[in-house]
Amino acid sequence: MKIFLTIVTVVSFTVWGCAQEVQMQTKELSQQEMQKQNREIVNLASQEISKTLPQTIDKYTVLKTVEGKDTTLIYTFEINTGAKSDKAIQEEDISRMQEAVTMGICQSSKRFLDAQINISYIYNSAVSKVELFRFDITQKDCFVD
Repeated sequence: MKIFLTIVTVVSFTVWGCAQEVQMQTKELSQQEMQKQNREIVNLASQEISKTLPQTIDKYTVLKTVEGKDTTLIYTFEINTGAKSDKAIQEEDISRMQEAVTMGICQSSKRFLDAQINISYIYNSAVSKVELFRFDITQKDCFVD
């Protein structure tokens, strides 16, 4: 009887282990398929948005390019900083810009973020072409504590 219970226990653990491995492989395959699909969505979205560029956002900002890289949509803007230096813009406006951009992306791009597609906003100076800001937003950035 002890031998029978031992055999049943060993077989049960072996079957359970195999089931777990199959489940992990299925989950991994699903994640791979999802990543592949997300890369295709990013590519198509960037191509469609690019057809309307450049696009004036406000009196200081122009959306110049949108490109897809892996599962991230990268928006590149140019800012007309006027008389302010690049350094002054970076130091004075970073927190205000980060808060506004994050909130805006979390609202306007919720479907992308929910699908594990990330959004990056890059702001360059229209005059010097120097990168002033870069905000990389994922779904985790939109959680409210």
